[in-house]
Amino acid sequence: MDITTLPFPTVRTASRRPDGEGSLQVQLDPDLKIGTAKVFAIYGKGGIGKSTTSSNLSAAFSKLGKRVLQIGCDPKHDSTFTLTKKMLPTVIDILETVDFHPEELKPEDFVFEGYNGVMCVEAGGPPAGTGCGGYVVGQTVKLLKEHHLLEDTDVVIFDVLGDVVCGGFAAPLQHADRAMIVTANDFDSIFAMNRIVQAIGAKAKNYKVRLGGVIANRSVDTDQIDKYNARTGLGLAAHFQDLDVIRRSRLKKSTVFEMDDAPGLKQAQDEYMRLAAAMWVGTEPLPAVPLKDRDIFDLLGFD
Repeated sequence: MDITTLPFPTVRTASRRPDGEGSLQVQLDPDLKIGTAKVFAIYGKGGIGKSTTSSNLSAAFSKLGKRVLQIGCDPKHDSTFTLTKKMLPTVIDILETVDFHPEELKPEDFVFEGYNGVMCVEAGGPPAGTGCGGYVVGQTVKLLKEHHLLEDTDVVIFDVLGDVVCGGFAAPLQHADRAMIVTANDFDSIFAMNRIVQAIGAKAKNYKVRLGGVIANRSVDTDQIDKYNARTGLGLAAHFQDLDVIRRSRLKKSTVFEMDDAPGLKQAQDEYMRLAAAMWVGTEPLPAVPLKDRDIFDLLGFD
């Protein structure tokens, strides 16, 4: 079977548990649950640094002694390359090699070990314009369950592509305990964050996922983020300044924990460790209320 003819299920209105008025969702198996691991979904505007944040968080959790699995949910399949030092094949790529017969796969076909024992999976995505990303997430979790790869896992991190525009992109929220939003101190990033808050609020009606906090990335200041948080009920979970050592770590295909000493390195390492420890202990859910588009426009900017 060619991937271009793969019958990705169409997104349809949820008949039993609609996630808000007018919500269109890909229907995932309700019995497909991850298990006892703590599950975090990392969201944010495209290019904001979600993969860098996710990989360094995975490394930090591993340094706390946790067994970590990171799942990249982007067709670019670049979520885990700082952990593994290579671009991994996606679950969709691997399924295509066995004509989409998952029973023929072995765990080592699609799960790869990275830095400090972090296990890495790249879910990938359907060909552009042909399917729903939610299907890919569902198939990935199903494979992991069938091979009993979630039973010995303490932390699962979903690194989710770009802005939330459909139920498929929001599919990891059906598995997550907490959703963390990565943003910068600018209008476009905060506008995207507001859409993500809307998506999480919709999913929270029927699933356990709740907002866990905001991660300010590549931002010297947080004044605009603070304005938005104060208005909506969100809170700042971590702040990573625009440190060159973080930029260089991705170019070197490394986590910050593998970098040589450089200005800001210990600051970045300490903040990732502090954030991982706080997420492991557990954060209070944030019942944030998103703003109308016009209200964000009026709120942000200099007086």
